[in-house]
Amino acid sequence: MRNTMLSLAVLALLLAGCGAKKGYVDEQIQLSESKLNSQISSLNDKTDSNAGEISKLRTLAAELSSKTMELSEASGFENYQIIWSGEIKFDFDSWEITPTAEGILTEAGEVMEQNPSSLIEITGHSDRTGAAKYNLMLGEKRASSAKRFLADRFGMSLYRMFVLSYGEEKPVALPDEHQAASKNRRVAMNVWGPQ
Repeated sequence: MRNTMLSLAVLALLLAGCGAKKGYVDEQIQLSESKLNSQISSLNDKTDSNAGEISKLRTLAAELSSKTMELSEASGFENYQIIWSGEIKFDFDSWEITPTAEGILTEAGEVMEQNPSSLIEITGHSDRTGAAKYNLMLGEKRASSAKRFLADRFGMSLYRMFVLSYGEEKPVALPDEHQAASKNRRVAMNVWGPQ
């Protein structure tokens, strides 16, 4: 009987231990379910947000496609030629329009006003100082400064102005030439109009 009592006591302790372990396991399961539900909720929010962004991008793509079709159907540009060319210079590591550059840009704007169907090609350049990636960005800033000047001063429509940067890729002066770097810090412009 004593063995039976001892066995029952051991069994009671084991069951109590199992009950405690079961409670711990239940607690861990609830914690895991709570975390999982939180992650699912967060993913649902992100999915909804991404769906909204995708919808906006699809709308923009449709608009762009429509504009592209309009431009591809446009005719008459094959008869365009360069009717004015000019170039402005910049200080080292600068995209600020100088007074001299303002005069040249004013001349370009006046030519475009006289030719309402004209377009302008604005290409930014830099010298070889610095990293190629930085110089590409610097050329872009220089070309954009010229574009902004024409838009502000003449109310020029943005669709008439095309900006491109070559950075250091298309120098007009080779490194061994006198003042090569200052010659390469420039924006070149071509106004295109019908013949």
